[in-house]
Order: sequence, then structure tokens, then C-alpha cells
Amino acid sequence: MSPAELLTLLVGTPSVSGTEGPLADLLQELATARGFEVHREGNNLWFSFGTRGGPRLLLNSHLDTVPPCAGWEGDPFTPVWHGQRLQGLGANDAKGCVAAILLAAFELAKQPLGGEVVVALSAEEETGGHGIGTILGQLGPLDGAVVGEPTGLRICAAQRGLLILKCTARGQSGHVANAQMLGAENAIHKAARDISRVAAMDFPIHPLLGSQRAQVTQIQGGLRRNQVPDACEFFVDLRIGPDQDHEALAADFQRLLESEVIIHSKRYLPKATDPAHPIVQAALQAAGKLGAVGSGTTSDWAFLGDIPAVKAGPGDTFRSHTPNEYLTLPELEAGAAFYASLATAFFKLQVPNES
Repeated sequence: MSPAELLTLLVGTPSVSGTEGPLADLLQELATARGFEVHREGNNLWFSFGTRGGPRLLLNSHLDTVPPCAGWEGDPFTPVWHGQRLQGLGANDAKGCVAAILLAAFELAKQPLGGEVVVALSAEEETGGHGIGTILGQLGPLDGAVVGEPTGLRICAAQRGLLILKCTARGQSGHVANAQMLGAENAIHKAARDISRVAAMDFPIHPLLGSQRAQVTQIQGGLRRNQVPDACEFFVDLRIGPDQDHEALAADFQRLLESEVIIHSKRYLPKATDPAHPIVQAALQAAGKLGAVGSGTTSDWAFLGDIPAVKAGPGDTFRSHTPNEYLTLPELEAGAAFYASLATAFFKLQVPNES
């Protein structure tokens, strides 16, 4: 099967989060036919090959896509080639990475390796990372990992985490006409003051990730147009760096704001890998890059614990979740070559696992 045929097959099999079953079935059959012993839990697949007892490298990407947005030209679930560009839902995020990892695995399995490659294709990445989290403990010890996401083969050695805060301003209800005489405190006014404080907050600049700003993303308050509101709720989205702590940040917000502050979500942990680690050096060597970069988007890397990792793959992050998403054939072929070269370089650089 050619790279173009494989990508067409993957994109032509719908797999919106929660409905990855048919695509998992297809890939399980495809990998089994290639001689791999495929393990499966739910719609998550994994298999390994290479030299056991040596260092172990994880190649991971996700099978699911977001639902199609408005603005597509034609059916987003029907892959269409425009010259060397394949248009279809998931072509860029992240079925191109899945196809490239599989193509690399098919080639690597034919040659002697200085370690073991573990391929894990996970479900539900777009809806909270529940896929990779359910199987990570079954993959065995890992010395390094590559998370396949569309980065243009730039090597991301740091990734922002996600902290969501729920803030509630409390006031005193009363008739609007009597508000001044009663001294009723308007919760929306209090929330507005806090939102201005959030917008003005500064955070440390990370060498790979740069600066950041907290964003208020939702607000709700008030019951009637003639009643002073006694509560106003708003959510703050903060993409934190590897040198920041969820709990400490929440405490900082509470000290600064009049509103009550609680942590709504802290599952997505920030990540960073030492640029000198073999996984970073092997990735840079395979991609022909001089240095690593950072990534503001989250991925399954957030759930890999202390495993040294990078995020890299074919495609462009700015095409993700957009209408008429696409991947080019040269991008796919370069991605497959990248993953294969990375594995070879990593095993040469990595000290063997003595466990």
C-alpha cells in the first residue's frame, strides 16, 4: 500500500471522538496482516517490535478527530486529492501522523534495531486524553516518546499545560431602582473589576514557550433586567508553562481577585524535556533542525508522566480544526522518513535500559 493510499484510507474512515471503532478495526487488521501482534483496549491499539532488552521508544498519535466545522467545500468525510494535497477531516490532525508512524514502523520492522519500538494509536485525544491514559500502564517501561502532532516537523521540547479556574463574584440582590439607597452590591460589577485584573496579569516568559496571557472565556450572571445580580460566574483559561504550578497559580489568583476562585480543571500538565536528552537530540538530527521550539497546544504528552518526550509530526498546527483541512503527499513522506530516522538515531544515542 502506497503512502497516498494509506492516508486516503484513514481519512476516508470517519473517527470523530467516541466513534473510532471502525478505524481501530481497520488498523488492527492492517497491522496484524503485516505480522505485528496487536493489542487493543477499547479503541486504543498498540504493538511493539525490535530488540527486546534494549531501550524502548514510544511512537504515539491519535485516531480521533473533532467534528467537522462549518465552511467545508464538499463532504469533510470524503477524502479528495487536489494534486499532491489530500483534503478531508483529520488529514492534518492527526491522521497524517498516524499514517507516517505506520509507514515508518513497516520499514523499521524489516531491519535490525538497537532497541524496541512501541507504537500506540490512541482514542479520545480530542476530548480529554482518556485514550492514552487507559493503556500507558500496559506499554511497559519507556525510555523516550514521540507524540505525533502536526508541527511541520519542528521539534517541540516543551508544551503548555492547561489550568481552568472558575471564579464567582458574590453581591447582594435588590431592586435596581433602590440599589443606591440599599447599598446593594452588584456581582457583575465586581466580576468586571476582576476580569480587568485578569487581563492585566503578567506571567514569567519561558525560553521556548514565550509569554502568556490568561483569557476569560465564559461569563454568566444576573436573573432579571430590573434586579441587581447577586452572583456572576466567569471562567479563566490559562496555558501554563513547565515552571509553573497549578495550585500556586490558583492561590495567586485568589489573593488578587475579589471573587471566589476554585480550580475547575488541572488535568493537562505542562511538559518540558532537557534539550540535551537523547530523544530531543535524535529528533533534531532526524528533522535536520538546529534547535527545539515550544508548543502552546495540548496533546497526549500531558498524560505521559515523567517519560522524556518531544512532540513532532507532518502537517501544520494552524490547519487543525479548520474547514478544508489537508496534508500534502511530500509532508506525509517526509514524516515517515523522520519517524524512522528518529528511532534509529535514538537507539544509537540512548544508554541501554538496565532494568
